[in-house]
Amino acid sequence: MLSSIRPVQSLLIAIFVMMAGSGFLSTLIGLRLERAGSGTMVIGLVATAYFVGLVIGALRAGKVVRRVGHIRAFAAFVALLSASTLTYALVRHPVPWGALRLIDGVCVAGVFVCLESWLGDRAEAGTRGTILASYMIALYSGQAIGQLLLRSGGGVAPHVPFELASILISLAILPVCLTRSAAPAFAEAASLPLRRLFAASPLGVAGAGVTGLLLGAFYGLAAIYARRLGLGLAETATFITVVIVGGVALQWPLGHLSDRYDRRRVLVSGFALTLGVSIALATEPTGALLLALGFAFGGLSFALYPLSVAHANDRLLPSERVTASGQLVLLYSAGAALGPIGAAAAMTRAGAGGLFLFIALAAGAMLGFGLWRLAATDAVPGEAQQDFQILPRTTPTAALLDPAGDLDDSQQQVTT
Repeated sequence: MLSSIRPVQSLLIAIFVMMAGSGFLSTLIGLRLERAGSGTMVIGLVATAYFVGLVIGALRAGKVVRRVGHIRAFAAFVALLSASTLTYALVRHPVPWGALRLIDGVCVAGVFVCLESWLGDRAEAGTRGTILASYMIALYSGQAIGQLLLRSGGGVAPHVPFELASILISLAILPVCLTRSAAPAFAEAASLPLRRLFAASPLGVAGAGVTGLLLGAFYGLAAIYARRLGLGLAETATFITVVIVGGVALQWPLGHLSDRYDRRRVLVSGFALTLGVSIALATEPTGALLLALGFAFGGLSFALYPLSVAHANDRLLPSERVTASGQLVLLYSAGAALGPIGAAAAMTRAGAGGLFLFIALAAGAMLGFGLWRLAATDAVPGEAQQDFQILPRTTPTAALLDPAGDLDDSQQQVTT
């Protein structure tokens, strides 16, 4: 494994450091807006701005990379993200903060496009899975560890978390700018017509979009939920970290189940269990029960996207899988942009538990759709299913890391 990742270790260090600096900003910004007296709907709209920026960046950042190259584009996106992060400490109003979150989303997507296309170029048939797993570990561990920065400043120096975030984000430039390997020519995943993708796998397409709704709502408003339960900063950081850790811990076991049994049933069961856990979280539990339910929620909800992608890929030719993954991550991002708005409306009417009532409603709708698809179609034979693969929910460029790209149509007969 070490020999496989050595050629890309500088890129992995860069994404870890950047996520440690930027991964907690959504939590911090939500908390600061609430402290300033902003309503839940305003907080939801600011969160939505970030995901809109992600979509814009995912679609447009490739042009910047093609024009100036990976290293210059990466440095530009990181520098702008660092400057945007410092600006939060200077301007305290939801309107400019919404504009800054839009810029943040564009910059983060640009960083992902740079790194993922570079990693995809360096990956070979025998190392693609290892590099993808290492990338996911670096991304999620940085995001989880970054939550600890919420406690910096101690309320006495409210600008300190933004300054620390900016420092870490700026440091992420160093491993990339000092790398000894030449940056590759830019490559990006082609797109698959959405009509063709939906015709092949309605359940996979709907699952990706609804998962975006669920997790966009969570990332945008989970901190507000925690604070309205009476949790302090340290406890809020712990709750969100536990959810992320659960998301990493349970993806592989659920994926292994989906490789052995009808993947549709595992996916539908995942939405059913997410519905149940969300209803329990909507009752506003506290203490150890809250953390246990948060761990379960993370484990179930984080697995829904890769399960949806794997199910869609089961019904596509191997040559179509990488392009399909690119479309599905855009659908996820579009859902994530809508999630905070819906959750904010629910919290306005139902209080803190409204966040998970909204998530439960979305999961329940998907459960009903999934049960209908189970009755309407036959399962893909086990021998035609591809192996489950954890995939990042970042940009379409991440599809270049999918080991399914190493197959061609002659290597597998797929039943649609």
